[in-house]
Amino acid sequence: MEKALADLVRRRSAGVCEYCHHPRPPYQFEHVVAIQHRGETEPDNLALACLRCNLNKGPNLSAIDPDSGAIVPLFNPRTQVWRAHFCWDGPLLIGITPFGRATIEVLDINSVTRVAAREALIIEGWLPA
Repeated sequence: MEKALADLVRRRSAGVCEYCHHPRPPYQFEHVVAIQHRGETEPDNLALACLRCNLNKGPNLSAIDPDSGAIVPLFNPRTQVWRAHFCWDGPLLIGITPFGRATIEVLDINSVTRVAAREALIIEGWLPA
């Protein structure tokens, strides 16, 4: 990936994972639409993601909303506003829309280990309380 493109993706992310808002590296460049689904390596298809979010997302484009049971697209950081789909309840990330809830499930954002890590980040002042 060209340095200018990598710099753009990093800058646009405001220094956090664009899915779970984890504030510390390592990060990866994530294809919102995977290459295997004809996603391209271009600004409109790239997001900065922590290792856990990127590995859990894989090539998935949709998931099941745990509240309604409906199949819905995953949150897209290039076309959707994070605060419209997620909010914090202490160390728990809450999905406030079907997109948010499905994304939290597939990316396993509220696993025991990830919540414990966020509790430590809150104490250190890296995340909102």
